[in-house]
Amino acid sequence: MVFWEGYVSDEVMGIFAPIIVYWLYAGFYQLLPPLDGYRLHTRKEEEEKNLVPLSKVVKGVLLQQLLQAAVAHVLFLLTSTADESGIMIQPSIPIQIVQIIIGMFVMDTWQYFMHRYMHQNKFLYRHVHSQHHRLVVPYAIGALYNHPLEGLLLDTVGGAISFLISGMTARTSVIFFGFATVKTVDDHCGLWLPGNIFHIFFQNNTAYHDIHHQLPGTKYNYSQPFFSIWDKILGTHMPYTLVKRPEGGFEARLVKD
Repeated sequence: MVFWEGYVSDEVMGIFAPIIVYWLYAGFYQLLPPLDGYRLHTRKEEEEKNLVPLSKVVKGVLLQQLLQAAVAHVLFLLTSTADESGIMIQPSIPIQIVQIIIGMFVMDTWQYFMHRYMHQNKFLYRHVHSQHHRLVVPYAIGALYNHPLEGLLLDTVGGAISFLISGMTARTSVIFFGFATVKTVDDHCGLWLPGNIFHIFFQNNTAYHDIHHQLPGTKYNYSQPFFSIWDKILGTHMPYTLVKRPEGGFEARLVKD
């Protein structure tokens, strides 16, 4: 039993929940006061280093989400196993948990290798992936600001493969993609807030991804959105230290061996 049962289908929730969650969570960060004591970059750095205005970022994110919704709709149509009455038998909670864990590892694997290749291939980096790196100082709303091709290949196709390999239902996907969305937004929020559970339980977090957005760190910390396993296995892991800035806030500094 889920709260939307009887109101909308699992498929509709699967299509729109990640989009709604994105704007709610990113909007929450956008509406926070400046919080200069917890920023990984100063507001001046954000204004000077970022090469694209917020309005264009919003349009880019909405375009990616439109493509994402279209692919999700087709995916649910092709994979639905509901009976004649339209009822889908849901797996047990333990099985759903296993499916989510499998989905996390599949998504991490897909995104690591696609992300890394987009950095190594000069054509793809210059014409596709560099759009995301125009936000040198990441912020929450810009988490999904990508070139449309990257949004399709990296996020949407990666999500579809995770869904298919894990065998999850549309209902389970609401939880999985909702969580993945929150994690992705948080990784780009640019704030190191006390008590943030993602900073406590995940090594791949806001500061970890901030290193990747810094010029010296662009060839490291490709892993996203959950774990840093592939970075550690394949030698692209870049540790960091958080240094308190005299004027307030923190700076994530690379720690090279």
